[in-house]
Amino acid sequence: MTDDLLGLDGPRKRGGAPSGRVSMAMVAQRAGVSGQTVSRVVNGSPRVDPATRARVEKAMVELGYRPHRAARALRTGRSQTLGIVATTLATTGNSRMLQATAEAAERRGYGLTVVTAASDVGDAFARLEDQGVDGAVVLNEASALTRASDRPKGLRLVVVDAAPGSGFTVVGSDHAGGAAAATRHLLELGHPTVHHIAGPADSFAAAERERGWRQALRAAGVEVPSIVRGDWTAESGYSAGAALRNATAIFSANDQMALGLVRALEDQGRHVPEHANVIGFDDVPDAANFRPPLTTIRQDFAALAERAVESLVAAIESGAHEDAAQAEPHLIATRLIERQSTHSARREH
Repeated sequence: MTDDLLGLDGPRKRGGAPSGRVSMAMVAQRAGVSGQTVSRVVNGSPRVDPATRARVEKAMVELGYRPHRAARALRTGRSQTLGIVATTLATTGNSRMLQATAEAAERRGYGLTVVTAASDVGDAFARLEDQGVDGAVVLNEASALTRASDRPKGLRLVVVDAAPGSGFTVVGSDHAGGAAAATRHLLELGHPTVHHIAGPADSFAAAERERGWRQALRAAGVEVPSIVRGDWTAESGYSAGAALRNATAIFSANDQMALGLVRALEDQGRHVPEHANVIGFDDVPDAANFRPPLTTIRQDFAALAERAVESLVAAIESGAHEDAAQAEPHLIATRLIERQSTHSARREH
């Protein structure tokens, strides 16, 4: 089959007339750019101005354009499939990253294969290699288990939330910066110190959030209390409440633990925010509907997934045998979202 019958933009009738499928030419006309520019956007090329990319992607959405994955696979010799490696899909971070990564991959014409690996990441990589994926994104806790020796030769990887010097291209949220912002916010409300419910000891994100909390307290010259450790669940946040009966300001490493903490405080007869201020992390979709609505640190999962997929697809499309690791992680900014779980502190303290 010739290129004019089977192209990146789907099958056409002989003579070039569209067969009902939206073509790249249509997208190019709507966006006011060349067909080559549309192709670069579809392929995730970094050689596109951000404003132009946004215009092309808007045209794709308006026209309902879907890249023809099978056609591209025949042309390029690639499967047009990316892998996702996660230890679990039950946590908020992993589930939201999965959704955002699937959307970012689809915009570039890639499908997604998901594998879970509670402990043996090497086995997960082997399964992805057997399925012929073009590359993989490793999520959060699985990143801490990933070693260069685990990667099959030629499998391109981008890992999410890992330390510098891991040997991989790394993207991540600015966990430490977000934690520091949460801590400073509580200190600015007049609290003598800020207590912390940390996440699991083996979690990179939890360690970074704890680091940001400690740095902010030390920079302010105030006491650094002992941490109370949870496991990301609301139940562990509730249990942590027993050790925080006298705390007036508490930064929880995620929103679920904050939810359990608020319930524990209420059961003790201590109301939030009148008797204690609470801040979470993540900004889960229901955070604004907690009672009271939860002040939290928002992670931009869409931007995180976009950067991860963009980096991975760029390595794939360049034809490099393996990805070239970045010297430093690319961090996505986090943002303090102030709601009622801290508002009263301005009046009470």
